[in-house]
Amino acid sequence: MNLDKLLYLLQLASPALPIGAYSYSEGLEILVEQGVICNESQLQEWMEQSLSYGSVRLEAAIALRAIHATIKGDRQALNYWNDWSTATKETSELRAASWQMGRSLSRLLMDIQPQIADIFQACKQDCNYSIAYGIAAAYWEIPPDAAIVAYLQSWATNLMTAGVKLIPLGQTTGQQLLLNLHPTLLRVTPEILMLADEELSSFSWGLSLASMAHETQYTRLFRS
Repeated sequence: MNLDKLLYLLQLASPALPIGAYSYSEGLEILVEQGVICNESQLQEWMEQSLSYGSVRLEAAIALRAIHATIKGDRQALNYWNDWSTATKETSELRAASWQMGRSLSRLLMDIQPQIADIFQACKQDCNYSIAYGIAAAYWEIPPDAAIVAYLQSWATNLMTAGVKLIPLGQTTGQQLLLNLHPTLLRVTPEILMLADEELSSFSWGLSLASMAHETQYTRLFRS
């Protein structure tokens, strides 16, 4: 990858990107309170299973389709996959999180790259985060494989950071966890790149139940 594309990718996947990702735990907060996840190994297993079978894998696949649709200028496909992404959200918290992050990323991109604004009109309504990410990756000509592994790494970093605060874990332990996830990230990325439309699915009922329970959790640090 050219260094200019690498710089775009680093900015797009950076934890410093002001889209509010840090405010979401994806149900981890209630899982810690219930004693389901209590240490590094349990969090790592949860994340590995999510990457292999869960909704983040599905969201990455949708981001990939947004990349291809943007490259082709296919606004109908962008609108279709945005609606499809919304329909896969099983709880109001997960849907609201995706819309909020997508809205924030869309506005940020239109502020710093005004010429991209016209592309976002294809969504016609709330833009999901995976769609906004895919549009940005395509506009900045980031290679799809790099864009997808960075999407997954960004998700893992956010969840690790939540785990450091909630379990709690030390910062070094958190970084070791991310390092341990490298084989899984490198395995699932090419799988996602090869998924056909009819193969898109996820097995994340644990996340759905955690999200439902988190909505009524009495004391919360995170929005989901």
